[in-house]
Amino acid sequence: MVTPADAATDDKPTPTGIPARIAAIVAWVTALKPVRVFMHYAAARGPILSSGLAFQAIFATFAAIWVAFSVAGLFLSSNPDLQDSLFSLISTSVPGLIDTGSGGAIDPADLLETGVLGWTGALALVGLLGTALGWLASGRDAVRSVFGLPALAANFVLLKLKDLGLALGFGVALIVSAALSVFSTAALDVVFRFLGVSEDSLLATIVGRTIGLALVLALDTFVLASFFRIVSGIQIPFRRLLGGALIGGAALGVLKALGSTLLGGASSNPLLASFAVIIGLLIWFNLICQVILISAAWIAVGMTDAGEPIDPKAEAERRAADEAARAAAAAIAEANRPRGLARLFRRR
Repeated sequence: MVTPADAATDDKPTPTGIPARIAAIVAWVTALKPVRVFMHYAAARGPILSSGLAFQAIFATFAAIWVAFSVAGLFLSSNPDLQDSLFSLISTSVPGLIDTGSGGAIDPADLLETGVLGWTGALALVGLLGTALGWLASGRDAVRSVFGLPALAANFVLLKLKDLGLALGFGVALIVSAALSVFSTAALDVVFRFLGVSEDSLLATIVGRTIGLALVLALDTFVLASFFRIVSGIQIPFRRLLGGALIGGAALGVLKALGSTLLGGASSNPLLASFAVIIGLLIWFNLICQVILISAAWIAVGMTDAGEPIDPKAEAERRAADEAARAAAAAIAEANRPRGLARLFRRR
């Protein structure tokens, strides 16, 4: 029997012509993975989370820079090549932070005069412990929120010690990357001299630039993968983790290549000229944090599409509960099944 609702549905005309084509195009676009990733990112409040992370990151960065040069200032001041490479790497990673001659928030000469663990370094260390560990905790919760997971349940003290170790590890990775840049540059100079290629030639410039970009990409990919897997405590399959971290690392590389162009609007506005550096840093960190969370959304959507559990522990508990429910239902059915004479009389 056809109900009035069915009749109304049957009478409803299906779109044809241009409306049907528009609907098909919209359905095709919304089915694309990049679109679904951005929709997932927006649904998980990614823009708001990235803004909060950016606000915390700017304070953590200033404290980390001061502490790093307070601890390693003596060694860096005696190694000009490593010093220049580290300043170049920081300037590339965070445009406008180091004054390289065109303006910046920090004068390199002030960093090299910080001394070794002076009272300013001690104060910065206290600030670093508060801001950096707070940023890591907020970043962990933000990434887990993008994955649809609750806050990580763990011992507070152990969690902070873990964050402290990871923060030190990231700082060491930055210094190692600068050292590798110095080593690769020196090695390339030796190779070019052996081959008779001028250091100012186009080939030398392209090769040197390519190696520098590869080192930065490798560092960014490693940091993102560590952040998603270790800091956030999410069991991500290696293939998914590497793919999302590579996409995020490439996006960070594009941001760094376009850093001065992206932030040029803040410095060119006369109303913002007096504090353009701070505004530029806030914009920059907001873009960085958005890339981090969008990369996390890419991994989350990919795992959902493949039917891979985002939280294996919760999935195992759910399956165990389902098995227990089925076993209980089977036991109840078995207990209610007639036996012996009762079954005989029921058949008759």
